[in-house]
Amino acid sequence: MSKAKLKKEKWTLTFDRNLKEEIVEEAKRQGVYPVTLLESLVREKFNPFGHADIKNELAYVRKLRKQNKETNEAFIEEIRRWERITS
Repeated sequence: MSKAKLKKEKWTLTFDRNLKEEIVEEAKRQGVYPVTLLESLVREKFNPFGHADIKNELAYVRKLRKQNKETNEAFIEEIRRWERITS
């Protein structure tokens, strides 16, 4: 039996000119093709487990640490206010 050849689908997407320019500029900054950037944006948007395929691990960890630091500082400040009130 012969295997059926898969047809490659070609899609044409129409974008707002400003959005297209932004995507092309960001792709140049990252050193990737615009299509690759669009695919990663779509995967990020529709991926229910956002941590599963992180492209830039270092940036992700820095973002988490920054959020954690801000949360910790706010928590410590809340405790200090509570201590002033109760003292």
